[in-house]
Amino acid sequence: MKAFRSLRILISISRTTTPHKSHQAQNFLRRFYSAQPNLDEPTSVNEDGTSSDSVFDSSQYPIEDSHGDSVKKPKEATWDKGYRERVNKAFFGNLTEKGKLKVAEEVSSEDDDEDNIDRSRILAKALLEAALESPDEELGEGEVREEDQKSLNVGIIGPPNAGKSSLTNFMVGTKVAAASRKTNTTTHEVLGVLTKGDTQVCFFDTPGLMLKKSGYGYKDIKSRVQNAWTSVDLFDVLIVMFDVHRHLMSPDSRVVRLIKYMGEEENPKQKRILCMNKVDLVEKKKDLLKVAEEFQDLPAYERYFMISGLKGSGVKDLSQYLMDQAVKKPWEEDAFTMSEEVLKNISLEVVRERLLDHVHQEIPYGVEHRLVDWKELRDGSLRIEQHLITPKPSQRKILVGKGGSKIGRIGIEANEELRRIMNRKVHLILQVKLK
Repeated sequence: MKAFRSLRILISISRTTTPHKSHQAQNFLRRFYSAQPNLDEPTSVNEDGTSSDSVFDSSQYPIEDSHGDSVKKPKEATWDKGYRERVNKAFFGNLTEKGKLKVAEEVSSEDDDEDNIDRSRILAKALLEAALESPDEELGEGEVREEDQKSLNVGIIGPPNAGKSSLTNFMVGTKVAAASRKTNTTTHEVLGVLTKGDTQVCFFDTPGLMLKKSGYGYKDIKSRVQNAWTSVDLFDVLIVMFDVHRHLMSPDSRVVRLIKYMGEEENPKQKRILCMNKVDLVEKKKDLLKVAEEFQDLPAYERYFMISGLKGSGVKDLSQYLMDQAVKKPWEEDAFTMSEEVLKNISLEVVRERLLDHVHQEIPYGVEHRLVDWKELRDGSLRIEQHLITPKPSQRKILVGKGGSKIGRIGIEANEELRRIMNRKVHLILQVKLK
């Protein structure tokens, strides 16, 4: 009632005001009527309390599937008729096939029972011999006997943004690690597997390492990058990589200390090689020889390679060298299909890469990224739900974007890439939450 009284008073005042001030009263009343509280969060809220703008659901965005969007049907078993005729002749002699095996016309009806008995005995004996054969005697295409398998574990270390993830992805032939121009993209150890012939090489992409002036590594501040020093000596071959273009333009003493530290002492159980990455950015190739001479006196490095992990220059020689270092050892990973854990990590890495592309400053590093749900549906598609948890409301607002534009763009690009990698329908759900 008090509000209505004050409103009537304002209306009466506006009517009694002088003509040259009437427009001011009208503007004042218009502002009074339109005044609303400033809402920082979107007004549409779901049943679970989360705003609709903060959720990306790929089912709401029609995406053209370059692979036809159809689940691959299993190949139906086919029977080679010519092969079947040869088998019948070898086992059953003068018997012919026309829908069913039956006796030739010249065979008398009195011999039918004896022929059927002989045929059954021969067939039973053949089946018994086939069942007793060792399964390793006939291998499928691409399969290798366990005693002939070779394996090698390769660790890739180096300063941040040296191109370790790009090299891992190129070696494996698919994206297994997030690659970005931003530093500290890799926050944990990522596994990539290359199987060629009888040899399997496992690549371990590690977070960026640095050495302080004292010669010791930096502590893991904010738990953003896990400490990779503990796993350095566990690999069969250790690749120490650095950005040679950046080294020529503006040398970093911390990177030089890391290279020299890893190359001073030999490890009898491990071979170490030095990779000068991003050679495609160096205009004067003669400068590469100067860098090689700078580190040639380090005894721990067995070989030096000049490569471009992004474009593949020199990677073929590096791959052949690693294949030659493999030793006879059973494979640790399946050569034909990726395990579910590997696929889950790939889904997280793809979303994280897009997050780093579209969200800047310190925000993507403070986001807690979780895989909440992973389910294979009956139609062969895959449902993936991930949560992005931010510590501050302001960061959540930036990550969501106006009307959900930012999280929507991240989700669409990640969903398209996951479809290409997994070659199947992917239903991706991203939800931004506040810690």
